[in-house]
Amino acid sequence: MSPLFSRRAEPVADSSGYASISSVCQGAALLLSYPDEALLDGLDLVEAALAGTTVAAQFAPLVEHLRNPPAAGTGDPGSRLARCQVYHVAEFDLSRKHALHLTYWTDGDTRRRGNVLAEIKQVYRDSGLMVDTHGELPDYLPMVLEFTAVDPERGLELLQRFRASVELIRLGLAADHLPHAGVVEAVCALLPGESPQTRADVQARFGQVQPVELVGLSLTTRS
Repeated sequence: MSPLFSRRAEPVADSSGYASISSVCQGAALLLSYPDEALLDGLDLVEAALAGTTVAAQFAPLVEHLRNPPAAGTGDPGSRLARCQVYHVAEFDLSRKHALHLTYWTDGDTRRRGNVLAEIKQVYRDSGLMVDTHGELPDYLPMVLEFTAVDPERGLELLQRFRASVELIRLGLAADHLPHAGVVEAVCALLPGESPQTRADVQARFGQVQPVELVGLSLTTRS
């Protein structure tokens, strides 16, 4: 993912081995984004930045997946990059089960969504850090995470505002045994309180943020 903000985070860990907010969010932003050559070339740097920290094991499955992605099907398996991209598109673009746009889960396709997206973009503007979203919607989780890495205070507020969305993404990834699950779990651990264990728990805890015209999170959804 090309840098979107004018200041870069510096990955660090404290003496207890706890990775900093910036290092967790910067690493997660990179690994959850659409794979490109720069990402694959930078896997060693991400791994080294988190080595010895408490989140290293949570990131390891996704790092390994990006190093050795599964073949898309029979015949020519294609390049490593092509296999990573095919997998990402299948799981995050063609299926809404793991949608990485946060307002999808809280606002779906409702009229309110446009206003919420504008509010998120205003947060970026107010920080003075935004350069260019490169045409991506501002609620794209990797973008929110990159912003959090360089402006933890505002970024964590955004993640908490969309806590229901992040937790639902985590639950969906875990249920389908995707290697991305641990990374999102590490992000959720940065937020206050324990993570909900089921979709019903998410609804019970964050139900007040759901719009009347519900699309992403159904009131009848079961865990």
